[in-house]
Amino acid sequence: MTTMYDVDAQELVSKTAEELKKVPEINPPVWASFVKTGMHKERPPVNNDWWYVRAASVLRAIYRLGPVGVSKLRAKYGGKKNRGHKKEHFYKGSGNILRKSLQQLEKAGFVKFVEKGVHKGRVVTPKGKSFLDKIAVQIQGIKPKHEIKVPEIVEAKKEVAEVKQEQKAVKKAEEKKE
Repeated sequence: MTTMYDVDAQELVSKTAEELKKVPEINPPVWASFVKTGMHKERPPVNNDWWYVRAASVLRAIYRLGPVGVSKLRAKYGGKKNRGHKKEHFYKGSGNILRKSLQQLEKAGFVKFVEKGVHKGRVVTPKGKSFLDKIAVQIQGIKPKHEIKVPEIVEAKKEVAEVKQEQKAVKKAEEKKE
């Protein structure tokens, strides 16, 4: 069975973002078009559909990391700020973006809040797991263009064997002549 771990992470996130556009509960807020994704960024994202990509990435991160909260996600989506001639410092990502996307994912039924012992945070629901795993299966079903099909390999091996037989026959003929 194919899971999320069997496919490329970037492909999974981009394909999941496309699928999340079809989910009515997940849509960018009004302010999403001009907001930065963290204090460490200089400009807002260039991609118009960045909200769906971030929601897909958050869903994948929650699947991987288990019970996780906004604070850990802020650290995950943070980065180094360019402070000119001064040393760079790490700054966390935007908590509001993560909170809103988590709320939307909860509303869609992909994520739920859980307390596991001392750990509390959001985990992926069975619906969310199946959603990501179905997308992983779709990605694995799509074959790359450069991949050689099995029948072509078999034909190539047959041709190589025929050429080798011809070469052996030529050698035997030359030996008989001598």
